[in-house]
This record gives sequence, structure tokens and C-alpha cells, in this order.
Amino acid sequence: MARILVSPLNWGLGHATRDIPIIKELLRHGHEVTIAGEGRCVSLLKKEFPEAEHLRFPDYPSPYTASRHFLPKITSMLPKLFAAFKDERLRFEALQRKRKFDMVISDNRFGVAAKDAPSFFISHQLRYATPWYLPVETATAAFNATFHKRFTGIIVPDAPGSILSGRLSKNPITPKGKVHFAGILTSIERHDVRQDIDYLVAISGPEPQRTILEKRMREQLPSLSGKTVMLLARPDIPSKTERVEHDVGGATIMTHASRDEMSRLMCRAKFIVTRSGYTTMMELAELRKRKGIFTPTPGQTEQEYLSMYYRRKGWFLSRDQDRLDLSKDIDEARKYKGFPTLPGSAKNARKLYDDVLGPSLRR
Repeated sequence: MARILVSPLNWGLGHATRDIPIIKELLRHGHEVTIAGEGRCVSLLKKEFPEAEHLRFPDYPSPYTASRHFLPKITSMLPKLFAAFKDERLRFEALQRKRKFDMVISDNRFGVAAKDAPSFFISHQLRYATPWYLPVETATAAFNATFHKRFTGIIVPDAPGSILSGRLSKNPITPKGKVHFAGILTSIERHDVRQDIDYLVAISGPEPQRTILEKRMREQLPSLSGKTVMLLARPDIPSKTERVEHDVGGATIMTHASRDEMSRLMCRAKFIVTRSGYTTMMELAELRKRKGIFTPTPGQTEQEYLSMYYRRKGWFLSRDQDRLDLSKDIDEARKYKGFPTLPGSAKNARKLYDDVLGPSLRR
């Protein structure tokens, strides 16, 4: 039995949810798992794995912004982030001297790598999407490759060939033999339920962009004929359900939903309108949902790139939120074919353990 540390970055729940299949596989093999992090990610993993040890391990400030100016903000934060990376590395080295973990799995935390144990870095972004592409994007590949040197291997939650992540998971500087494409990894599960929701509209993103999209979608609900559910992603307010009637049907508006409720709603939905965050993309691929519209959060270049990439592949329609018109766009979106069928998360986690993690522990 090995002692394994798993440490997700707290820049969104996606870092925790894609670690869940891996942690389940580690526990299935009898290993002792310690989860280190903070915030909502650790809260979620505590509920999912109460038997695991949980350590508070602070990470660095998120660069996500409420405005469209994500890149200028992260550029201005670079000195602070580099200092945070160094502090994280020193704190982790002290923890490793004390605990001597047999393996370390870091989800997007550059400083969590051990010199005396196999260490793996999980990320679908081996470079960052930029509106200027070259040379700035090439510079981000070099930036990431510098940190990748500290790790035994890089685990990309995507199928070989960068199916869902496109060019984001292609880094010409990081040695190819170091990169392991694990397939999609998500905690969402398929439920055998009837598809009785015609439209699921999932509102998310930082403010004020979340509210801007909510207002726009509320105005367009009367154009939807059939059963509609709209999720507001507002866990900060008391949970409630609102019913809105209109001429061609009605809509149920929910302030927020639990992970299990969300997975069931997605399974029941025939058509989904959502942001194009990578975690959501893996969930749709896992559930084999093939009809929907993606509207990227303005200023988040990863989402903007992914939605454009999927549209060009003929998989899903993409619309900027200020141009989104459901009365017209839904008919066009139905012409798209959806993601190709990919192996599921449970199978991918087993293969990752058998091919990569398990052999590294036995060396």
C-alpha cells in the first residue's frame, strides 16, 4: 500500500471533479490517499471521500476576472504568481520531508512536485489560448514546459489526438514521451432516465457576465416551445425553484443544483445551452450529449478557443452571448453532429492506473 498525495488547484471545481475517478481507482487498489488543497475543491472532495485524509494547503490567487480583460489581468499578476509558485514549492518540500509520500498527483499546481517520489501533473492546457496566437502562445508553451521538467509525467484528461482540447494540449517543447493522454476524466455519471426536458439552459461564469447571460436568457424563454429548465449557478442565495409560464410552454428556473441533481438534469435534457468550459465539455462527452449551443464567457480565451474549435469541427454551434438568439440558433445547432463517442471516465481511470500510475509505484 502506497501513500499518495492528490492536490487540486482551487480555480474552479473542475480540478476536483476530474480527480475523482483517479482517487477512486487509487482507493480501489488499497492505497492511502491524502488530499491537500483548500476552498470549494476540498469541500467537494471531503464529501466524496470522507475516508481520505484532508490537509489544508493554500494555493495562489485566481486570475479570473469579471470583465472581458482576462489576459491583461493575468499578465499584471505574473510577479505575484511567480512568488506564489516559489512559496508553494517551499511549503510542499517541507510537507514532503515530513510525510514522505510515495507518489504525488498535482492538478495544475506547479509547485507540488517531489524530488524523491514519482510526481504527475494533470492539465489539459500545455499551452494557453491567446487572441494573438503567435508569438505569445508559443511563449506560454515555453512557460509551461519549464515547470513540466519538475514532474515525472504530464496527464492530459483527453483522448490521444487532443480530441476535445485541440491545440491547448499540444506543446512542442515538452517531450512527447512525458505526456500521457488519459481520456476524459469526470465525476458525472450516466443515469437511465427518460429524456423529458426539451431544453436545459445552464447559466454560469463570473459576475457581471453571469447576470448578463441570465437576463438575456430570461428574455428569450418565451421563444422555447417545450419543457425548459434554467439553472442560475447561484449557491450564494437560498435554494428555490421559480416557475415561469408563457404562451408556448413554461420554464422551471432553479437557483442552483447539487452535483447529482445536475447530472440527472443533463441526462434528461434533449438540448443543452451552456458555457464552453472544459469540465462541462468532458461531461457532455461522457453523457454522449450531442445537441446544444456553447456560449463562451467573454474574455476567457480558453472557452472562446474551444467553442470556435468545436464549431469548425462541425460538432457544436458556438455563439457569443451578445449575439445568442435561441429562436434562430436552435434550429441551426441541430444540424451539428456532437462530439465523437469516447471511452468513459471509469475505464480511462483504470487504464491510467494500469499503464502509468501503477508501474511508477512499482519502480
